[in-house]
This record gives sequence, structure tokens and C-alpha cells, in this order.
Amino acid sequence: MAVAHTSKIEFTVELDENKIPENISWTAEDGGIDNQLSKAIMLSVWDHKKKDTLRMDLWTKDMPVDEMKQFFHQTLVSMAASFERATDDQKMTATMRDFCDYFAEKLELKKS
Repeated sequence: MAVAHTSKIEFTVELDENKIPENISWTAEDGGIDNQLSKAIMLSVWDHKKKDTLRMDLWTKDMPVDEMKQFFHQTLVSMAASFERATDDQKMTATMRDFCDYFAEKLELKKS
């Protein structure tokens, strides 16, 4: 089957003299995103030949710790949802969601 469309997502990372990220922006034309600023990226790529995950985690030096905790929590929640869609494993999805709740509780992310 021939490729009908190609979509491109692009990240730009501006580094200081010590190669620490100062600014991160991204563009995804198909999603209507054009040079949008961000404070952090977590990107995972599956290498099917090596059966290994390649990762890139970047955050700007002015990313507040409280926002980083929130970013991690929201990423974990979205990973649980993605896991459910990809595997339909309800039992493990529930376990992952329980951990997300525990994580939020311990970091006091959820308001009473």
C-alpha cells in the first residue's frame, strides 16, 4: 500500500553555553501547532530490531518543580490510557491508574 500522506512533527531546542535547554518549541502542521513554546518533552521511540525503547527527556532550566511533578503525573495518566487502548488489558490498566492516584496523593497534586 502506498503512503497517502506524510506528517512531520518538529522540536527546536535552544541551549545555553553548557548545553542546558533554555527554550523548547514545537511545530506540528497537521495539528495546527506552529512554533509553540513548551517547558518539557518526554519522547519515547520503539526500536523494533533491538526490542528497546529510545528516550529523550528534556526540560528547560526554568521549569518549576511543581509543574514538573504535574507533568509527570499527567504523563503517567496518559500512558495508562494509551496502554489500555493498545492492549485492552483491563487489570493492568486499573493497576496503573491506582498507581497514578497514589502518585498524585503522595505529591499532594489532587485537591480535596
